[in-house]
Amino acid sequence: MTDIDAWMASLEARHLANLTRPELTRALRALSSCYVERRDRLAQGAALDGAGKRAAFALYYAPLHFLTVDHIVRELNAGRRRLAQVLDLGCGTGAAGAAWATAMEASPTIVGIDRSSWAVQEATWTYRQFGIRGRASTGDVMRTPIRADPHTGILLAYTVNELPDDGRALLLERLVPRARAGAALLVVEPIAKLTGGWWDEWRSVLEREGARADEWRFPAQLPSLLRSIAKGAGLDPRELTARTIAKL
Repeated sequence: MTDIDAWMASLEARHLANLTRPELTRALRALSSCYVERRDRLAQGAALDGAGKRAAFALYYAPLHFLTVDHIVRELNAGRRRLAQVLDLGCGTGAAGAAWATAMEASPTIVGIDRSSWAVQEATWTYRQFGIRGRASTGDVMRTPIRADPHTGILLAYTVNELPDDGRALLLERLVPRARAGAALLVVEPIAKLTGGWWDEWRSVLEREGARADEWRFPAQLPSLLRSIAKGAGLDPRELTARTIAKL
């Protein structure tokens, strides 16, 4: 099996041990509704408020994020950059960080930071599944120490849009000198126009530091288990989409 297939099999064993498939389906529908209709609740932790939603996130959204970021980093040829460490701010279950790390010839150490104790446990487990050195810990992504050197990568995947406005502005101020010092940077967000004005501001500021902005659409070639989970919840992702700001 490929890494993604083995990971999906491990996720199924891990998260469906005490949950039936119908329970997972109901939770995924509720979680999808939260993302689409009630995004204001995401900042309050609504995506992970219950075992069912946590399992749905781990088994559906995390693999989608892995596949999307995997496509992006390969299109950007991000694997060419030799990094000693990737700092994954708002790491969630570690999927995006794992995608970037596994695209590199020499896998870096990952340091994951997330406010959710459940997520950091999942992220550390994810790193082990892919044979990646590193661990995640609980913390505030707006105040986490960030190294500024050419051997460090900074990842913000599906994170910035969920921050409060003042915290988002503070984080941007901290990222600019790191980018100037040569750190690699990758910001990933959905294409959906739900970000207010912050995306344009970030893009403008970081483009002045040598970053590029892109929108991506990839055919959704999903593992069989992921297709089955999506179909059960009435979901049919035809494309993997995202937009990025990258300085690599």
